[in-house]
Amino acid sequence: MKTIIETDHDFVCDIQSPCFQTLSNEEVELVRGSKTQVLFRKGDNLTKQGTFASYVLFVIKGLAKQYIESDNNKSYNLRMVQPGEFLGLSSVFGKNVFSYSVSALTDCQVFLVEKAAIAQVISQNGTFGLGIIRRYCEQNSDLYTTLNTVLYKQMNGRMADTLLYLNGFRTENPEIFQLLSRKDVADFAGISTESTVKILKSFEKDGLLVLADKDIVNLDIPRLSEISKRG
Repeated sequence: MKTIIETDHDFVCDIQSPCFQTLSNEEVELVRGSKTQVLFRKGDNLTKQGTFASYVLFVIKGLAKQYIESDNNKSYNLRMVQPGEFLGLSSVFGKNVFSYSVSALTDCQVFLVEKAAIAQVISQNGTFGLGIIRRYCEQNSDLYTTLNTVLYKQMNGRMADTLLYLNGFRTENPEIFQLLSRKDVADFAGISTESTVKILKSFEKDGLLVLADKDIVNLDIPRLSEISKRG
């Protein structure tokens, strides 16, 4: 992790995300005066589940994975995190700890914004607050879908869902599968690494995809969608 200062080439003066365009000049200055720009290297933790949260993170650039950890060292990947997303918002009005971990899959540039500043802006700017609520609703809907997959689908259905979900990031991140280990893929599907390897080989044998070292290419989207529906 490295703090980026104003003289650095990668320093970003203004937050360009649409949600920040609704702020007044005074609110912009409040956020600007309360933020620190940080570069997280690939593999760094942006947040760690259970640790004290004194700030909210806003991702400027890069790709990360959000996951939860159990007491027996198992983990489950919840979703991918892209530029323009907040992390740690629940700590603003809830517990003062991060409820999940986030790990950088690529180098990530992030703004760390003091929680008090975000809370003040939300309380006085309804449009900004509405945008935050909308983000929460979308994420909750996605989490319910994920929960349905884990609870009610068999391993083939889970793997099909995982491949379809991750493939959706390929347009902007062509190397998406190369950034993930087989364990990462397994943790998205909620199954063991050994089962993941077997299912992927089975899918390849059936012509659903091609395994090229770490990459997974030539996905048969219609047939994978059918497996996903059948569960």
